[in-house]
Amino acid sequence: MPKILFQDDGKTIEAKDGESILQAALRSGVHIEHNCGGVCACSTCHVIVEQGIDHLSPMQEDEEDQLDEAEGLTLKSRLSCQALVHGDIVVRIPLCTKGGHEH
Repeated sequence: MPKILFQDDGKTIEAKDGESILQAALRSGVHIEHNCGGVCACSTCHVIVEQGIDHLSPMQEDEEDQLDEAEGLTLKSRLSCQALVHGDIVVRIPLCTKGGHEH
């Protein structure tokens, strides 16, 4: 099973192959904001993929459009509800989306 390391707290979880980062996180007790319920209708589940971005599903146009609204956007940004895991990755949750704090 692929592993996801959350760089912020050093927690490593297992993901099922093809499961979204958000699904794996919620199942494992890692909190990621997801105001729209994980249907790619907001950008609150934005994460930054520090390692293993090539182990994720390709970004689709609707995800690109929503990411434009994300605070702290980087070239390694993904929406955790849309990024499907196919190998080990390291992610960071931006401070602006952590714990529901909007800046």
